[in-house]
Amino acid sequence: MPDLPDPPIAELAELTAGLLAQPARISPKYFYDTTGSMLFEQITRLPEYYPTRTEASVMSQHGEAIARAIGPQRIVIEIGAGNCEKARLLCRQIDPAAFVGVDIAGEFLALSVASLRADFPHLPTLAVAGDLHQAIQLPADLPTADRLVFYPGSSIGNFDPAEAVALLQRSRQLLGRDGALLIGVDLVKDSEVLRMAYDDAAGVTADFNLNALVHLNRLLDTNFNPAQWRHIAFYSEAEQRIEMHLEAREDLTVRWPLGTRRFEAGERIHTENSYKHTVAGFKALLHEAGFHHAQAWTDPLEWFAVVLAHP
Repeated sequence: MPDLPDPPIAELAELTAGLLAQPARISPKYFYDTTGSMLFEQITRLPEYYPTRTEASVMSQHGEAIARAIGPQRIVIEIGAGNCEKARLLCRQIDPAAFVGVDIAGEFLALSVASLRADFPHLPTLAVAGDLHQAIQLPADLPTADRLVFYPGSSIGNFDPAEAVALLQRSRQLLGRDGALLIGVDLVKDSEVLRMAYDDAAGVTADFNLNALVHLNRLLDTNFNPAQWRHIAFYSEAEQRIEMHLEAREDLTVRWPLGTRRFEAGERIHTENSYKHTVAGFKALLHEAGFHHAQAWTDPLEWFAVVLAHP
């Protein structure tokens, strides 16, 4: 299965508008071509990147309680599935009836779902290429009862509060009255711990950020030279979010068929926000999105939460 088709005209216009904005911006969804997805998999194994291992520890430590609260034979729909690694642990815990992986990087997802199928040969599996910024289209013959939307890994933090509510509402629309949402949430903590998780010593996150420019070259026919840019990451206390940017190392001009943009040395392109939440604050977002019953499990340091929510 290939990556998603070339962007339609409206999306090309949106990309152009972002590059011409003050400051310039690129949506974080453009991190995730096949190369970006592989780089992110490397990030999750870095010593500085605590979310993956902390979430796994929460899922393991509280696995029995989470499984009891979810119940068996759910149709698991993992959005932003990536390598499906987190789904493996969940599938062992809850014995699902079927698994559907949804991700923007279709080719990478197809390989990941095939690997999951090899580990669970009796589990019906399906890969669906889809953009989480839009309504998720699932096969019409997929049963609507007993669905569990699974969104691990704290990627909900990439959405500002209003966008997060909209995504949670779209997730709610995938569920029937008996459905549930299991989601990972990165919590507010020491700012240096947060910054290091997004600016690792090995430079993998920098490569991940810079790869967005390579992806844009392919999608928009821009002439970005990643060597002319540097990775920037910092924590904003006021916004309770990590910000990632790409900063021009020198004066340069970016050209593409739909536009031209001059960047001065030190000028930045905003590529990602990663909001951090409190458990109470996130439950309020869930309530706004139509999930009125939620319970949370955390690690001993309260760095990360796994939240189960019901309509």
